Amino acid sequence: MLNERAQSLLKTLVERYIAEGQPVGSRSLSRYSGLELSPASIRNIMADLEDMGLIASPHTSAGRVPTPRGYRFFVDTLLEVRPLADVEISQLEGQIQSESIERMMSSASQLLSDLTHFAGVVLAPKRRSLAFRHIEFLPLADKRVLLIIVTPEGDVQNRIILADRVYSPSELTEATNFINQHYAGLQFDQIRVRIRAELQELHADMSRLMTAALEAGSQAVVDPADSMVISGEGHLLAVGELSSNLARLRQLFGLFEQKTELLKLLDLSSRASGVQLFIGNESGLVPLDECSVVTAPYEVGGQVVGTVGVIGPTRMAYERVIPIVDITAKLLSSALASRVRAED
Repeated sequence: MLNERAQSLLKTLVERYIAEGQPVGSRSLSRYSGLELSPASIRNIMADLEDMGLIASPHTSAGRVPTPRGYRFFVDTLLEVRPLADVEISQLEGQIQSESIERMMSSASQLLSDLTHFAGVVLAPKRRSLAFRHIEFLPLADKRVLLIIVTPEGDVQNRIILADRVYSPSELTEATNFINQHYAGLQFDQIRVRIRAELQELHADMSRLMTAALEAGSQAVVDPADSMVISGEGHLLAVGELSSNLARLRQLFGLFEQKTELLKLLDLSSRASGVQLFIGNESGLVPLDECSVVTAPYEVGGQVVGTVGVIGPTRMAYERVIPIVDITAKLLSSALASRVRAED
C-alpha cells in the first residue's frame, strides 16, 4: 500500500506524462502535486516507487515514466473518470444510427477512432441463429465439392468441401434436393438437432457429405471473415513511442491484418461485464506490449452479442477513453435494439 503522499506523486507523474509525453522530473512533481515537500523528499519517494516497479527511469533522462504496473495502479486506484456531457452523448447517438448492421459496426468503429485518435475496433454480433434459403453442391476437380449457401437476405457464401470420395453430378443433385426440401428456412442449430436421425434415409457415404456440408455451412455463417471492423490504425503512426520502433509497429499492423488473435481477445472481454482494460502485456499479445486495449461489451435483449474497443499507446488519457468506449457500447446496444423492434 502507498501512503497518501506517494499516491499523490504517482498520480501527478502519470497525469503529466500522459499530457506531455516526456519523463517527469522532481521539479515538475513539486510544481503540479501541490505538496509541500523538499526535492530530497520527492526523490526518496520516487526511488521507492521505482523499487516497487511502478515507475522507471529512462537512460536518457533524469525524469521518470510510468510502467504498465504503474498505469494499472493509477487506473484501479487513482483515476478520476469524467463522464461525457449529455450534449456529447446526443451527438454520438445520431452517428451510430443506420439502416444496416454492417454500417452500424463500421460507424461505431470509426466513431471510436475519431474521438480518441487511436484505432477503433468492433466485434460484430455473433450470427449463430441465421438460416439458409438455398444450398447447392457443385463438383470440382478431384474430391472437392463447392458448397454454395444463399441466406434469407440473399447473401451468397461459398465453401469448398474436401470429400472422402468423388461424387457424381447426379449424387450432388440428390444431396442438394434433399437438404433444400428438408431444411430450407431452418437455422443451423435446428438442423443439428434433426440431422442425425433424418440422414439415415441416405446412403452412408452421402450422409458423410451432408455432415461435412453442414459443418462448412455452419462455419460460413457463424464465423464470417468480416466479423471484426477496425478503423483508424493510421492514427497510431503519429504516436511517437509506437512509431519509433518499426519492428514492433510491423507486428502491431500484422495483428490488425491477421485479426485472429485480436478476435480472441475481444471475444474474451465480451464475457466480462462493463469496461475491461488490458495494459501492456496483460493482453497476452506481444504486439500489444506497448499498448493498452479498452473494451466494453454491447448487448441486445439483455444478451451480450459483441464488443467495442480502442487500441492505443499505454500513454493514453484513460479518464476520457474509458467513458467513450462505455457510452459507445451502450449506444450501439440501443441502436441494435431499435432495429430488432422495427424488424419485429
